Amino acid sequence: MPSDPYPRSVLDLLVAAGNRPVFEHGARAVTGEQMLRLVRRIAAGLRAAAIGPGDGVAMMLGVTPEAFATMIAGHVVGARVVGVRPGLLDGQLRHVLHQDITAVVTDAATGPEHAPRTLSLAELLAAPDGPLHLSGRPHDVARLLYTSGSTGAPKACAQTYAAMNAAWTARPEAWPPAIRELASRLQRYLVFGSLSSQVMMEYGVLTLAAGGTMVVADPPVFPDAITRHRASASIITVPRLYKLVAAQRSDPADLSSLRALMVSGSPLEASRLREALDVLGPVVFHGYGQTETGTISMATPSDVPPSVGFPPEVIDVEIRDADGRPVPAGVDGELYVRTPAQAIGYWAEPAETTDVFIDGWVRTRDLGHFDEDGRLYLVGRARDVIIVNAGLHYAGPIERVLATSSDIAEAYVVGAPDEDTGEAVHAFVVPAANRTPDLGSLRTLVSEQLGDACVPVTITVLDEAPLAPSGKPDKRLLRAAIGQTS
Repeated sequence: MPSDPYPRSVLDLLVAAGNRPVFEHGARAVTGEQMLRLVRRIAAGLRAAAIGPGDGVAMMLGVTPEAFATMIAGHVVGARVVGVRPGLLDGQLRHVLHQDITAVVTDAATGPEHAPRTLSLAELLAAPDGPLHLSGRPHDVARLLYTSGSTGAPKACAQTYAAMNAAWTARPEAWPPAIRELASRLQRYLVFGSLSSQVMMEYGVLTLAAGGTMVVADPPVFPDAITRHRASASIITVPRLYKLVAAQRSDPADLSSLRALMVSGSPLEASRLREALDVLGPVVFHGYGQTETGTISMATPSDVPPSVGFPPEVIDVEIRDADGRPVPAGVDGELYVRTPAQAIGYWAEPAETTDVFIDGWVRTRDLGHFDEDGRLYLVGRARDVIIVNAGLHYAGPIERVLATSSDIAEAYVVGAPDEDTGEAVHAFVVPAANRTPDLGSLRTLVSEQLGDACVPVTITVLDEAPLAPSGKPDKRLLRAAIGQTS
């Protein structure tokens, strides 16, 4: 583990890269030396703006070399770096920018109206080049990684400088076998969407450590982005993977440069994984992790579907029963995980933190088991969530929004596999007495309060909800009814 604070390990990678291109944005190629210069200037600009240890800095940036340098520079000055993902609702953005934020850094012409203070990237870049002084303190929070916000207000996982220093991403000597295999394929890694995405940024740092180049794909349309940029690797969601496989079957593109697709987000069915490997070749890496923990396990193309591989030795995984006792191999239970780089809790959310972060362990609320050889298998979720386009959305808040309608007496929400989005939201409602629900108005209600990803694909009107033996609504029966009703 590096003795200097984070991001020393990343800066060392840039020094080692020298004149090698580390970031490609259109016709522009930025070398390690040039990226390091950007980091120094932006860090100097942040210090000139009185940003330092303990200050929260929200990053509202595109996917550019300067965006990458700004996030690293935020860590250089010891700030709490807050990545703001695109597409937040106005209320969600207001919530994020009022959680102890000192300033917002943006590459847009103007900053958001909710910002306490706005710093333009242009003014930061105007600072003179100078030496780097790392100011991160081990127990300070280095970054906040926000969850999807399906509860209305996104939760922020707080990761300390000590935790980021303990991560193995930037240290090849610490790579577990699956990551070592993946790293050998990261010559040209496509980046898109947002660098505030945990997986996008982590694989970007891994690419640096592997001697590769981050390549901006805009727009990230597959397979065109792969062929156009001669990409060797990319993150891909389950729906995009399905579409890519279908496209390759009907009209094959030249994917000879492709060596790794890192599947992120929704669960990947074993049969679909086998089909992807058959059509695309041995390029699919199926990762499992959470915002709270980072990567927990990763299956390489040669691993046995539907396992998610072997957790690295530095990661502790226990399968526990309902009473919290470990269970033997082959027995399903809830996964509890402990990783060197895990979050310490949710920022300003003590009740949520107590429920998930327990005695040094993270309660994943995912269900699974180990086989006799130590492979990890996921079989379901103990929490009531739906993963839409790799975003985690809780059923409860959607149910509560639907139930605010005067037309609705009861509302129940479940998720089901979807070819386009990985999973999709489906709602079942029991009308209030003598009322006829307007389904379009219900969808608008959800969209306005929780966002389009939470809008039910189907809303089924019931006379009454089916009950389980416990007397609670039986969501298994509701899920089974999807496709039989409309």
